Amino acid sequence: MLNKFPFWKNILIILVALFAFVYAAPNYFPADAAIQLSGQSGSMKIDNDVLKGMQLALDDADIDYFGGKTDDQTALLRIKDRDSQLRAKEIIQAEMGSDYIVALNLAPTTPRWLRSLGGKPMKLGLDLSGGVHFLLEVDLESALVLRLEGTLSDIKAVLREERVRYRSFELLGNQIVGRFRDDDQVDKARNLIRANFPDLELFNGPRQNPLSLTFNLSPIAISGIEDSAIKQNLTSLRNRVNELGVSEPIVSRQGKNRIVVELPGVQDTAEAKRIIGKTANLEFRLESKSRIGDRFNFRNEENQSDALLEKKAVISGENVTDARASFDENGRPQVNITLDSKGGWQMGYATRDNIGRRLGVLFIEYKTKLEKSVSETGEVSLIPIPFVEKNIISLATIQAQLGKQFRITGLDGQRESSELALLLRAGALAAPMYIVEERTIGPSLGADNIKLGVKSVSFGMLLVLIFMLIIYKAFGIAANMALAMNLLLLVAFMSIIGATLTLPGIAGIVLTVGMAVDANVLIFSRIREELKQGASIQMAIDSGYDRAFVSILDANITTLIVALILFIIGSGPVQGFAVTLSIGILTSMFTSIIMTRGIVNFVVGGKKIQKLWI
Repeated sequence: MLNKFPFWKNILIILVALFAFVYAAPNYFPADAAIQLSGQSGSMKIDNDVLKGMQLALDDADIDYFGGKTDDQTALLRIKDRDSQLRAKEIIQAEMGSDYIVALNLAPTTPRWLRSLGGKPMKLGLDLSGGVHFLLEVDLESALVLRLEGTLSDIKAVLREERVRYRSFELLGNQIVGRFRDDDQVDKARNLIRANFPDLELFNGPRQNPLSLTFNLSPIAISGIEDSAIKQNLTSLRNRVNELGVSEPIVSRQGKNRIVVELPGVQDTAEAKRIIGKTANLEFRLESKSRIGDRFNFRNEENQSDALLEKKAVISGENVTDARASFDENGRPQVNITLDSKGGWQMGYATRDNIGRRLGVLFIEYKTKLEKSVSETGEVSLIPIPFVEKNIISLATIQAQLGKQFRITGLDGQRESSELALLLRAGALAAPMYIVEERTIGPSLGADNIKLGVKSVSFGMLLVLIFMLIIYKAFGIAANMALAMNLLLLVAFMSIIGATLTLPGIAGIVLTVGMAVDANVLIFSRIREELKQGASIQMAIDSGYDRAFVSILDANITTLIVALILFIIGSGPVQGFAVTLSIGILTSMFTSIIMTRGIVNFVVGGKKIQKLWI
């Protein structure tokens, strides 16, 4: 029988409609402003006592809150007034101290039954609902010191190889200073260093000792090191952001030594701050046989208080190519490390001749603590003070020569092992970074522009609905029902896949509204032509859908190809437009062809109709 869908197609349309309603529904529940607190370390326990401390601080400041809860890793308090959110954060941070991360958040209000089905609201970009903003400052001075330390070690190796004797070679400030016993050794050392280290310039001061040599990095070398450090840190940050799974992030350089990170639509800003803001690295050092070395405390072990490690590291986190968190045979957390070829060779060379000695894994964190400062007017402010924390996380006896792959144990919990693996996998930082500004940012184009974006979708859709009703009458109603379902499907798909809606994305939706009825215009026009040529009503409907299908498919495929190209090669705003356009094309193909035909088949399919209102 013409124009009758099989049972399974009708069920498919009903299921798709149900899917659209369920997964678009979370967007009708606006999120609450909230304050989230977590520990600087992933192993810190956040219990009810910590939550009560947050609540008492807000009580003293007369800030209304509700819905406090904790899961032993984070604590969350919902704030009744969004205007008080930033003030509440500052008060809690001042009260709890620098051991805790206090972040602004948006707490979802989606009903539990929707969340149990995987329903979640659509992410909004920075230009619609804001997100989290970090301004990080790169310590370029540390990058220069690290380079000078490596150069100093190489100079000593070259002089030893050429049997040039010296009294001492050391790093004083940003200068490499060598002292000798006679002029002949000074000349040999000067010629060797000039030939092998072109980045160094000989410093000749007015009171320079004739039996000493002083070298500075050349201005070109300094500029290159600083630029390289910024680029490497940018790459590492982008890798970390990718690990967080954030859509359309912005990671860019600002000025000489600062990096801006903007994460749109981020809900768990505390987790983002922990991963983005944490500057961690590893050094593998042999335990010192003599009294010369650096003494460090153990991070987690109670039976040993400290250990003396050699000053020179065997390898560092720069040599790590992969790091994965897992568990050992006793169920304890560990990190499986894979080194690059250079690191594998250095590790093998160092451990081959030191079997029986202990190898320490030094965990280095660059942190920032907040200190209270009271102005002359009595206003309290928090000043960030950077500091470095170094602890031994593992000190094991070398049983055999190590290679490119080994594991790190002694970690305090699975969360810490996952964070360490993420930081190492993202790449080592060329220089430490400190957060100098952290805030959530509101809509960049303002609330008025957001309202205009919503109005443009509503106004465009209204005009399309009126046009279809006037031109195609009863069939226009079917097209309009499909258009409404297309918008619901678009929102549902963007919500479930975690796509971020931006202002350009709204433009993509407006375009989708216009394109969604293109297919129906082609189909309905074809039905009219069939009727004019004398075809029966049922035959005209059947031919209209079948013969227009190829043209509709070709037109949508070419548009989809362009949208995919825009997404691949475009930047953030262009990608936002491409995402909504691509999803809108796919959903409109279903609603315009299958859903409208299902509606038409249900109303007129297989029935004797004298006149068709089209």
